[in-house]
Amino acid sequence: MARTQLSGRQKAAILLISLGTETSAEVFKHLKEEEIEQLTLEIANVRKVNNVEKENIMNEFHQICVAQDYISQGGIGYAKDILEKALGHQKAVDILHRLTSTLQVRPFDFARKAEPAQILNFIHNENSQTIALVLSHLDYEKASVILSSLPQEKQADIARRIATMQSTTPEVIRQVERILEQKLSATVSEDYTSSGGIDVIVQILNGVDRATERTILESMEIQDPNLSEEIKKRMFVFEDIVNLDNRSIQRIIRDLDNHDLQLSLKVSSEEVRDVIFKNMSSRMVETYKEEMEFMGPVRLRDVEEAQTRIVSVIRRLEETGDIIISRGIGDDIIV
Repeated sequence: MARTQLSGRQKAAILLISLGTETSAEVFKHLKEEEIEQLTLEIANVRKVNNVEKENIMNEFHQICVAQDYISQGGIGYAKDILEKALGHQKAVDILHRLTSTLQVRPFDFARKAEPAQILNFIHNENSQTIALVLSHLDYEKASVILSSLPQEKQADIARRIATMQSTTPEVIRQVERILEQKLSATVSEDYTSSGGIDVIVQILNGVDRATERTILESMEIQDPNLSEEIKKRMFVFEDIVNLDNRSIQRIIRDLDNHDLQLSLKVSSEEVRDVIFKNMSSRMVETYKEEMEFMGPVRLRDVEEAQTRIVSVIRRLEETGDIIISRGIGDDIIV
């Protein structure tokens, strides 16, 4: 007899058992370590699955896959129309609810599928808050292109709004969606809220060209100096050193405090350490390794402060033109 109520994780475990070991192994390759652990435990707890239960779960999985395919073709509204015609209103709503609850189909799906130029044409006449809301939902590369293409007088205001954006209720999101895209259904998960924040605008600014970044930050510095400084701190992190060219790294090393660099390298990734040591003389590398070994345990706060000082040196060298930090759009053009 089928169990009366199964959790999503239990259904996933039964589905994987039904699919077989080879297919399940392929699925595991796309999961996070925590998800694999949870599913493995759930699979281990499954003792017996009857045919009715297995068939119901397989059917449910198939329905969700079909719905997801419809969404990818034409959005949630399109999927809802097709499913309603095939299965009826209530069944369609149930499937889409499960899909949006488990897969978190995000707002502004239509914008994420469009080209940056199309989105720009779509939103450029909207107010800054609306543009900020849309950009905060796009992938960072696409948002960077659009932000760079907006009028300069708007860029800093929009960047500031993204950085200071708080959670947005589903009602507000749906209202904006209805204005911008009539096809989009109002079936977005009620649990979903939108937030911009400093991390979001930092990722976007990391993708714009240097001139756009400078214009935005200089304007923002006048409007909100504290926010501007906080964004600047996060624009380049210590681990980003691996993305610099060898000449720049060698130039940076000359200006760094040895103790700060040794402190940072002591707890850095192997990749960062290799890049730094590759740009030192063998004698200097040997000295660094010895002094790092004698350093003993270090406090995380001390390491973070040392890395902040290093990042400040890197940003200063970039501002003076001694090094170039690639930022995407237009930065690989040499004039």
